[in-house]
Amino acid sequence: MSDSSRDTAQGAGWGATELGTYKRLVPHKVEKISWLNPKMLWAARNGVLASWFGDPTGRTRSRWVAQRTAAGAPADKVIRRDDPDRFSFLVIGDTGEGDDPQYAVVPGVLKVGQDTRFTVLASDVIYPVGSADDYGSKFFRPYQDYQAPIYAIPGNHDWYEDLGAFMRVFCDGAPPLAPEPAPRPLGRAWLRRLLWHRPRKGDGQRLPEARQLRSAVGQQAVQPGPYWAIDAGPVRIVGIDTGLLGGIDAEQGAWLREVSKDPRPKVLVTGSPLYVDGEHHPCAIEGGGTVDEIVRDPAHRYVAAIGGDIHNYQRYPVQVDGRTIQYVVSGGGAFTHATHTIPRVDIANVTEKDFRCYPLRGDSLAFYSRLYGRRLRLRCFFTLTEAQATAVIAERLEIQPGRAADPDARITWRTRLVAGLLGTGRRPDRAKRFRLPVRKIHTQLFSPSSATYSPPFFKQFLRVDVTPETLRLRCYAATGNLAQEVDPPVEDEVTIPLK
Repeated sequence: MSDSSRDTAQGAGWGATELGTYKRLVPHKVEKISWLNPKMLWAARNGVLASWFGDPTGRTRSRWVAQRTAAGAPADKVIRRDDPDRFSFLVIGDTGEGDDPQYAVVPGVLKVGQDTRFTVLASDVIYPVGSADDYGSKFFRPYQDYQAPIYAIPGNHDWYEDLGAFMRVFCDGAPPLAPEPAPRPLGRAWLRRLLWHRPRKGDGQRLPEARQLRSAVGQQAVQPGPYWAIDAGPVRIVGIDTGLLGGIDAEQGAWLREVSKDPRPKVLVTGSPLYVDGEHHPCAIEGGGTVDEIVRDPAHRYVAAIGGDIHNYQRYPVQVDGRTIQYVVSGGGAFTHATHTIPRVDIANVTEKDFRCYPLRGDSLAFYSRLYGRRLRLRCFFTLTEAQATAVIAERLEIQPGRAADPDARITWRTRLVAGLLGTGRRPDRAKRFRLPVRKIHTQLFSPSSATYSPPFFKQFLRVDVTPETLRLRCYAATGNLAQEVDPPVEDEVTIPLK
């Protein structure tokens, strides 16, 4: 097994000279995803409009579900598979940018996942707005050689065009919804409808051709709607749709409570992680209660909750009534969200000793220092080596680094200043005292995209191995370099008892 980022800097992908073979897969013409582009921001406006004028997601979702049920989808929304008691599946989060970072994950997925029974995509299948014609380069092309079915739960970006393309691809070619009656003039709903982004005319004309890339019988999967449960071997996998704003409607909440009563051990897959960046986000259910209350109920036997949306890996083993639930963030397909901004973890009795993340905070800080150095043309000032970044992380958070620190790495005033400017976390008891007004400026000014960075990409995906006794979860790295492509390193591993 190859070195991981916890073993050596080379295992993290630093200093590599050979690019991976993924480059052969990337389309010649790639849409550049940039959230500094006013045109792209305007197209993705529906999330803001929903927060201002009321969120229509619940009503729209209910109409989609009713349409699918009328078409013959199972009313309980359970996909009943014939998997054996011992099987494996993959989870990949936030995949659909269609650029180098997404395609860099593909060789590892094909290698590690060649014997898996299926894959689940967790959130944001298509950026920027879930358009149908984007599925060719951002779903069908990258996964054309994966021979098993792929299921998905939508993220907020898939909802920016009311989920129409997602339903066509994953739900048996679901036809468009009939238009709703016009709302009362000049009301909030009227204003929202006036400004609402809709699919461009003729969108989806290339979809039939794109489908041919995954047309083999063994690749086909039909799901009953945007949320579902999969009965696979000895476990039940429950996928929920958190829509535009990260909550679920009352109808889906009632279904979740009912489907969770099944006696099998369960894994939740959600577009909004319940623990992330050292914080608890229990996910509100319309009408009362939270998703996490359902997960924590011992009668429901949830052993893990995996969420996308945040583009890195995090794991929080939370003790609940004498058992451990593994709360995981796994958004590995799109640009990398920083981990160096995560403060020293101390939540729900989970401390730094138990917490895991990828990329390591030091690698994240080194990566972002290079990004800012290039973007601001201040490379000499901003750029930190991975050794410098690792050392200053250890100093600020007062923790043992995930990889052994270089004893020769010097922490200077510049190192400390750059770490502060780029939002590096601190101990919770010191965070308020030392917080700078520019903390986390990178999340507001620049986000990485295919135009702004090169390997190591620090992408990841999960392999889950199931037996009647245990569920083993492994996080595999994808850096874009040949060494990690040939032998994908395991960045984290946990075995969960099922009995």
